[in-house]
Amino acid sequence: MKKLLIANRGEIACRIIRSAKTLGIATVAVHSEADATAKHVAEADEAIAIGPAQPKESYLVTEKVLAAAQESGADALHPGYGFLAENAAFATSVVDAGLTWVGPKAATITDMGDKERARLLAHGAGVPIVPGSARFLVGDLAGVEQAGAEVGYPLLIKATAGGGGIGMRRIDKAEDLVETVEATQNMAEKAFGDGTVYLEKLIDQPRHIEIQVFGFGDGQGVHFYERECSIQRRFQKIIEETPSTALDDDLRDRMTTAALALTKQERYRGAGTIEFILAPDGNFFFLEMNTRIQVEHPITEMITGHDLVSHQLRLARGDALGDEVKQDEIKVDGHSIECRIYAENPDKNFMPSPGPLDVFEPPAEGDGIRVDTGVRQGDQVTYFYDPMIAKLAVHAADRDAAIEKMLTALDNFRIEGIVTNIAFLKRTIAHEAFRRGDTHTGFVDQHKADLIGV
Repeated sequence: MKKLLIANRGEIACRIIRSAKTLGIATVAVHSEADATAKHVAEADEAIAIGPAQPKESYLVTEKVLAAAQESGADALHPGYGFLAENAAFATSVVDAGLTWVGPKAATITDMGDKERARLLAHGAGVPIVPGSARFLVGDLAGVEQAGAEVGYPLLIKATAGGGGIGMRRIDKAEDLVETVEATQNMAEKAFGDGTVYLEKLIDQPRHIEIQVFGFGDGQGVHFYERECSIQRRFQKIIEETPSTALDDDLRDRMTTAALALTKQERYRGAGTIEFILAPDGNFFFLEMNTRIQVEHPITEMITGHDLVSHQLRLARGDALGDEVKQDEIKVDGHSIECRIYAENPDKNFMPSPGPLDVFEPPAEGDGIRVDTGVRQGDQVTYFYDPMIAKLAVHAADRDAAIEKMLTALDNFRIEGIVTNIAFLKRTIAHEAFRRGDTHTGFVDQHKADLIGV
């Protein structure tokens, strides 16, 4: 691996560039017209334009990305997260073009991208799954009402090709089922090109716990412990931390064992995440597997000392990583918290807030503070892309110290020209219930009066 094309933008592109440089790998950025002067373009060794601002005309066009790889002479490609990262057809095209794909096999992406099939595979590996139904195709809802009764209310309608909270609807009563299934199918068809859905029992006020795994492609793998991602808005994560306050040693062992069972069964290759929901009664259930690096990977790196992106690149280029990275040598040191800094207005239902970054001054990095970002002062935040503009992560000896460090870091994060969620994040981190570790996926709604419009 001599030259790596990064099929992404923003902070994750900058993050991948950083690890590639430490390994002596040259980097190629791709960019839309809107990103011509972006930070990831400036930091890469080369940059190639691939089209208009709209992702469907640039970052999501396989032919344009592969043409850039050919033009640059790249011999490998890292997809980051989002865009084409979990697109099996894209992964296949990359390999067919003679490039090294930094990720799992296309077949694995297909299996885990189909949420209902992923549930069946997890069940086959002995991983607990939430009670649910078979899939329902667009235009064929025969048996859906019976399935709803069998699953039980409240329940969730989920798009089989969904992710990130997209294509998921809650149903509390049977009379709303058919209409909402049809609406969800239509939305999923437009968003993913696949309107298939299934029903799943709703676990009320669960915690969202994920296990960071890394497979070596030979049926072996390791885990890097858990992250708790329960603080969410609209089913999307806002604050993550590790370790979780909800796990004791026994529960942690059972969850990591289950995650590795699926990783090994699938002969998984590279970085991945097994996501679980943890019910108030202590039972946990498989949610999904993300076949890519996660947004929140920095906090895992901070408590374990492992560079997960570097591991991805080294495994892809053929290094015998399985001989080096041993489970009994992966240790947890202290506590880490990450806040996602968004250009959005929490007081207006988290509406995106594009505009100029007249001032962008993150807190100084070092001493347990890390800032991953793809923007600089003077840049323009547009409505074409996800409104996350930075990730602020802290590391300290214990959770209380990490909370105080995060509050100080947020105080020292200056952004002017746009509305951000920084004040909302500070109120959330400082909230008495968060300090107690009393969190769940409904935390923001439950404490809305304390967190929004204050």
